[in-house]
Amino acid sequence: MEEKSPDHTETDSDSPKFALPVDSEHKATVFRLFSVAPPHMRAFHLSWISFFCCFVSTFAAPPLLPIIRDNLNLTSTDIGNAGIAAVSGAVFARVAMGTACDLFGPRLASASLILLTTPAVYCSSIANSAASFLLVRFFTGFSIATFVSTQFWMSSLFSAPVVGTANGVAGGWGNLGGGATQLIMPLVFSVIRDAGAVRFTAWRIAFFIPGLMQTLSAFAVFFLGQDLPDGNFSKLKKSGEKHKDNFSQVIQHAVTNYRGWILALTYGFSFGVELTIDNIIAQYFYDRFNVNLHTAGIIAASFGLANLFSRPGGGLISDAVGKRFGMRGRLWTLWMVQTLGGLLCIVLGRVGSLSASIAAMVVFSIFVQAACGLTFGIVPFVSRRSLGVISGMTGGGGNVGAVLTQVIFFRGSRFKTETGLTLMGVMIVCCTLPVALIYFPQWGGMFCGPSSKGTTEEDYYLSEWSSIEREKGFQRASLKFADNSRSERGTRVGSTSSPADKNPPTHV
Repeated sequence: MEEKSPDHTETDSDSPKFALPVDSEHKATVFRLFSVAPPHMRAFHLSWISFFCCFVSTFAAPPLLPIIRDNLNLTSTDIGNAGIAAVSGAVFARVAMGTACDLFGPRLASASLILLTTPAVYCSSIANSAASFLLVRFFTGFSIATFVSTQFWMSSLFSAPVVGTANGVAGGWGNLGGGATQLIMPLVFSVIRDAGAVRFTAWRIAFFIPGLMQTLSAFAVFFLGQDLPDGNFSKLKKSGEKHKDNFSQVIQHAVTNYRGWILALTYGFSFGVELTIDNIIAQYFYDRFNVNLHTAGIIAASFGLANLFSRPGGGLISDAVGKRFGMRGRLWTLWMVQTLGGLLCIVLGRVGSLSASIAAMVVFSIFVQAACGLTFGIVPFVSRRSLGVISGMTGGGGNVGAVLTQVIFFRGSRFKTETGLTLMGVMIVCCTLPVALIYFPQWGGMFCGPSSKGTTEEDYYLSEWSSIEREKGFQRASLKFADNSRSERGTRVGSTSSPADKNPPTHV
């Protein structure tokens, strides 16, 4: 039975029908995991599946590195450089993806990037030197910029009370690809080898599986997905329901919002650390504890597979504390969970037995991945107009963190891997501290309440629009979002309404 939110102001004849209850922006106000109803839940499943496939492709090489290393005569420095290359390209790709989402919509942006990077996956099978191996990993790594389109898409389709959950589950289940590939690639390799191929040929053939997965997911996103509850970007722009935004203004309001930069930094030491672990952990257990390739893959997979519940759990917790304590609760929870993750990373580097290392790694994975979900429980509220760019900046920060940690701690032989893990944990703790500086004048921050000037949600989000743009009505979507984001005050704070047509401050 179809439901409508009581917030609807349209008449029954004019209001579009949805399978889920929606708010005034037609964003779903509930999250039904096992539904595939268009457009909300269908887009959810398309987004996480396509992101999952990209993760499988990007990290298809690490579980086979002991074989690839022998075939291509790779040194530890070659392997480290390739691992850095796999995550460095996506730094700029994620920022570009955010801009593309703001201007063209997440469906077209996501499908295009997936198809553009698919040839690199297939070309992995013909790599014959350290340089060619580095290049295919570099270009394949661009594909994980689809994370940005995934988060943008969910933020465009789900309302404030459940957006953290939607972002967390979509991102977490997509990140599962990093663990699943640790199982998939050794299994595919074994099947091909047992079918008669020599091992130096089997690993090459194995790369056609992630390539095919990525290709099929791109076509599914393009033909089955929908950008917004009311239609695709192109259709809405033609009908005049959505105006064509100014590129320079979208960028300006993103880069001048310091909250986005702080979240990019902290995300660099949650998701960035996760990428680093995906690159090094199988080889770490293989070399340090002398386990075989299959066992190392299973152990490494347990880190990534924790995303089945850990990152979604972070999103759920963010929404739960947001409902009770508002934005201040979301900020406090992010700081606490990520700091504990850093301490557990230190423990992982300090323990010396196989069983203790596995236990420390699993608990560490839960906290660091939950911190990712908590981060994107906050991101949708930083900017309404520049949501895509803010998402791209934050996601790009994750890749910057991965590059930095691998260059500093795991490239070459400067540090033993266990020492690098310990030092990386210290860095996580330190780089999480700036969360305390994030302050929303309408809701407050970790140590301060809302502004004494009485700043409202309308003030904050309308400040992104000039008086000329407001006269043309461009700010209407921001007004609806401001109204729907009042829940970030928390249940302990009254949600008295405020006039929507007052002049907002220039800076917030």
